[in-house]
Amino acid sequence: MTDLNRLTIAGARDGLRKGDFTSAELTEACLDAIEQAGALNAYCHKTPEKAREMAAAADSRIAAGDAPAMCGIPLGIKDLFCTRDVPSQAASRILEGFLPPYESTVTQNLWDAGAVMLGKLSMDEFAMGSSNESACYGPVVNPWKVDDRQLTPGGSSGGSAAAVAADLCLAATGTDTGGSIRQPAAFTGTVGLKPTYGRVSRWGVIAFASSLDQAGPMTKTVRDAAIMLGAMASVDPKDSTSAERPIPDYEAALTGDIRGRRIGIPREYRMDGMSDEIDALWNKAAEMLRDAGAEVVDVSLPHTKYALPAYYVIAPAEASSNLARYDGVRYGHRARLEAGDGVVEMYERSRAEGFGPEVQRRVMIGTYVLSAGFYDAYYNRARKVRALIKRDFDQVFADGIDAILTPATPSAAFGLGEMSGKDPVEMYLNDVFTVTVNLAGLPGISVPVGLDRQGLPLGMQLIGRPWDEGNLLNLAQSLESAAGFTAKPSRWW
Repeated sequence: MTDLNRLTIAGARDGLRKGDFTSAELTEACLDAIEQAGALNAYCHKTPEKAREMAAAADSRIAAGDAPAMCGIPLGIKDLFCTRDVPSQAASRILEGFLPPYESTVTQNLWDAGAVMLGKLSMDEFAMGSSNESACYGPVVNPWKVDDRQLTPGGSSGGSAAAVAADLCLAATGTDTGGSIRQPAAFTGTVGLKPTYGRVSRWGVIAFASSLDQAGPMTKTVRDAAIMLGAMASVDPKDSTSAERPIPDYEAALTGDIRGRRIGIPREYRMDGMSDEIDALWNKAAEMLRDAGAEVVDVSLPHTKYALPAYYVIAPAEASSNLARYDGVRYGHRARLEAGDGVVEMYERSRAEGFGPEVQRRVMIGTYVLSAGFYDAYYNRARKVRALIKRDFDQVFADGIDAILTPATPSAAFGLGEMSGKDPVEMYLNDVFTVTVNLAGLPGISVPVGLDRQGLPLGMQLIGRPWDEGNLLNLAQSLESAAGFTAKPSRWW
């Protein structure tokens, strides 16, 4: 069978169980595709020998009848997840050469389920970015192409999104601090799920902003997202923010029946500058859900307009604290010192050489807003705004709303380099529809629902109640089914 790498997780699982092919064959198909896709720059560290060993072990498990759903499924892993004895450097020079002696909880859960690691996927440095241009490995290229430009796959999980869209893996792990799973999914015509904060362990995931970071699956379909989330999620005593809640059978929640569900459309998300195509698609998606039996109602989230400024105070503040450990003494790259240099010069030079411009910018912002005299004016005020944003969502859900429908991004994918040299705030506006979900700790999913007039994918976002990923996935699958999105990028790489 050819094109095994184009299969979904569900399709591959069924084929493996029937004996139509082996995990070894499935893995080789992905490894071949990776070798032919150098132009996309999605993989930063390839692990073909490890993949072949894991595939052989998975085939033995399947033959013995001891095979969870993810057994034998080849995955790409975002470079933010620590993987034992495999480079894990968050796309930063400061962690060059770091080989973790341990495995992150998420990847350990996946390996325990029999999944196969193809390699590590590129990303924005320390997950700070919306275009995957800040990686020390160079930019990742979106497999979608409509003219002579190279397009961004989004960020920070751009390598994961590009690899899934180009069939270089069956699925990938991502992390989402302000939209870093959902925005790249929308830009690449894939599905990206950010679970409720605390549903998936953060242990062994290199930290950006600890109260916002959450790992999740990036897949080809909603069903695949349900299957993969079931394997990733766990109660983890190593993570103090891990919720002591049982992990439901997410795939079983995909009943296809959404009759009587109430879907909110927040009026504050109709923002100036949003493309008419996004607006039209938003209305069309609401109509699809209504036709499937859901009730669509207008809702208000009045503090939405403060979300982006609050996020860009809180996230850099936490980043400046988390990244303080990379000083050339305890962790990270150490600069060469000249005669007469002291410890201060070593800190300054090591961090200047190790961190890229975007990370430096956010560390400086974070240090500023946490400094004496500005802490109350910026950081404490942002925390109060965050509480109000969460209260808005709580009130909407208390009024009987099951999920909220919004655009995932304000536009389709833009060209690499088009935002460089501009005001950084223009880039930050890419997160305008997604940051509220992280500030409130809610689950959100991006589903591809159409193409713009150029032929680039556009995604819609569904935001769910806390801990209600099952219902969220069921609604997302209904939207996916109604949209009938089957477009794939034409192969040019």
